[in-house]
Amino acid sequence: MTRPADVVRILGVDPGLTRCGIAVVDVDARRRAALVHVEVVGTPPGTSLDQRLLRIDEAVTRILACHRPDRAAVERMFANNNTPTVLGTAQAAGVAIAAAARAGIPVGLHTPSEVKAAVTGHGDAGKEQVTTMVTRILRLDAPPRPADAADALALAIAHGWRGTALGHAAGQTGMDTADMASRAGRSHSAARVPLPTRAGEMTAAQRAWLAAERSTGGRRR
Repeated sequence: MTRPADVVRILGVDPGLTRCGIAVVDVDARRRAALVHVEVVGTPPGTSLDQRLLRIDEAVTRILACHRPDRAAVERMFANNNTPTVLGTAQAAGVAIAAAARAGIPVGLHTPSEVKAAVTGHGDAGKEQVTTMVTRILRLDAPPRPADAADALALAIAHGWRGTALGHAAGQTGMDTADMASRAGRSHSAARVPLPTRAGEMTAAQRAWLAAERSTGGRRR
């Protein structure tokens, strides 16, 4: 089934060696979002690094082939020291980015504060707040668990909304209706998300998103 021309399908990856959240979300030109797929890929304790990374690569590659997203979003890490956790997360992120690139899918990188700002309006929101908003935005019957699943969904949603927020303030089109044309796949029922009531007016979430973007130097992800 062909999905509507104004719908873009986005892969979101919350990287981690032990648990890696992978989600696929459809977002339309009115910023309505719908769940397509979500899972958490895990590996048992004691699994070697090469096998953990291979498992993530296989899972992301499988989901890319099955759901054919148009874009991908991966969490961008910032750290003051090279702790094992940060290094492992960075390695998992690299595998996801490479898998998307191999499939010809453009990848955006977003910090946790940017994602939180996009879906909750607050860059310092807690995990439960993010999970609650993701559940509401996607009209899910139950909150996605574990938190890695909710984080992956939030990444995909935030990436889909990014162009809308930046377009109002900075003239950057990001992901507009024209860019979402000619997409192949299937359609899903979607939850309506508030839009600016008139040109140039942004929601609290959009303003927080822009503040988070500027705090990292306004770099394109």
